[in-house]
Amino acid sequence: MNINVNGINLFYEQTGKGRPMIFIHGNMADHHTFDTLVKPLEEVYCCYLIDSRNHGESSKNVAFDYEEMANDIYGFITQLKLKKPIIIGFSDGAIIGMILAYKYPDIIGKLLAAGGNLNPEGLKIKYQRLLVKICNEEENPFLKLMKDQPHITVKNLSKITCPTLVLAGQNDLIKRSETIMIHKGIQQSKLMIIKAHTHESYIYDTDYLKDIILEFAL
Repeated sequence: MNINVNGINLFYEQTGKGRPMIFIHGNMADHHTFDTLVKPLEEVYCCYLIDSRNHGESSKNVAFDYEEMANDIYGFITQLKLKKPIIIGFSDGAIIGMILAYKYPDIIGKLLAAGGNLNPEGLKIKYQRLLVKICNEEENPFLKLMKDQPHITVKNLSKITCPTLVLAGQNDLIKRSETIMIHKGIQQSKLMIIKAHTHESYIYDTDYLKDIILEFAL
């Protein structure tokens, strides 16, 4: 399905019935990221799987900007009149979820932020250097977004009032200190470090988070 919000077209799939749950994927991915995870969840929740701007079947060649991506989701929620949706955001999706939660604190029911960072320096040094190297060698707007953004402050995080679960893999590309800072900055948050997992190994082609989400979303 398609919806026009914030001046662009967003593609999304809707499945299941119940309380609304919105899934936001990571950089250079699309809504299919959550295909395996959503199957057991659609029995309980109405799941909305969105292609972010410049990704999947949504509008291309529009601004690469996390703030605007959060505004897209805000427009999606308000236009469909979704009541207090649960946001499941991975990587870039976690960044978008955090921005959405502090810009529009009354619109979200709960937030699960997996593998997010506050700024580019939140990535481990080797990944920062790799991004700079690649961006110096070629024009890649997806990687440039990661190199230059986001810019979320602790003051921003303090505005998040919804219950939040902060997740990261034990071997994540995000610094552990960054994940802890996010957790400490959000008053109503819990922290979970997933043992023996990388940035994305508990997300792709697995329903690993099923029980975690079901417990958190209650």
